[in-house]
Amino acid sequence: MRRSRYTGIDPEQLGLDNLLYTKKNRIATVTINRPETHNALNFETVRELHRVFEDVTWDDDIAVMVLTGAGEKAFCTGADIKQWHDEFMTHPGDFYKWMGAFIEMHDRLRNIGKPTVARLNGIVVGGGNELNMACDLAIAADDIYIRQVGPARGSVPAAGATQWLPLIVGDRRAREILLLCDEIPAEKALDWGLVNRIVPRGRLDDAVNEMTDKLLNKLPEVTRYTKQQLNVWRDFSWAMTIGHARDWLTVHTSAPEIYEGIDSFKNKRPIDYEKVRKGLLTHCSSCGATMPVRYTFCGECGKELA
Repeated sequence: MRRSRYTGIDPEQLGLDNLLYTKKNRIATVTINRPETHNALNFETVRELHRVFEDVTWDDDIAVMVLTGAGEKAFCTGADIKQWHDEFMTHPGDFYKWMGAFIEMHDRLRNIGKPTVARLNGIVVGGGNELNMACDLAIAADDIYIRQVGPARGSVPAAGATQWLPLIVGDRRAREILLLCDEIPAEKALDWGLVNRIVPRGRLDDAVNEMTDKLLNKLPEVTRYTKQQLNVWRDFSWAMTIGHARDWLTVHTSAPEIYEGIDSFKNKRPIDYEKVRKGLLTHCSSCGATMPVRYTFCGECGKELA
């Protein structure tokens, strides 16, 4: 019998540097393995996730996928801010490419065609929560928290959070999470529907195994199409907004607000929000008009700004 070319391969053949990838008893486990960065997502990790998610989709011996992070401190903390600072602040066009890879990775995850379980072993921040929400189910250790930080740190959380949080937790709670940027403890995350179950850390693996065992005993084709139907509103909100978000984020990558947020994070200093509010505007010495600091000439009288 001819072996299909559309099948999974041995994880060792993928040559992964930033992920751990195992297959056992029809379960694929994908671990973001960058604990020194709290499992942040650099470009290389995003590309590896895309390739692994494709392999999970194609491998007929795999029925369920578990996504987690290395260590006990972090599940994932979203985009690697150091890479953002060093590579995109002066070359914003490159961010367009990074964001494209991020979108493709998310599309692979959401359309994997098999149940996916987020094993939340540590803090879940920014794009890490977007990965959490892209999975079908989530089990968290009871000492973790979930947090969106975009408006506090210099990025619009529009790679899943603005689209899916209102669907999952409701509009008012989504606004609270995204605008206040507060930590959401595990108990509250469970109450609000961000996770399905919380357990003591020592029982995390047992709880994940119990859930995956249940998922194994379901009909695969019916499960796949059930997911397709469940995804309709997520897919709709994503498709309607993600291209616009990609462009907006690219154009604004070197904008003053974004620069201040990213630079302050990299250099471990607080953001001076009052300075940002005042500093975004300048005044024409000729006519007194107010306009953004990025302007070279006055939009009212045309004089060159000092």
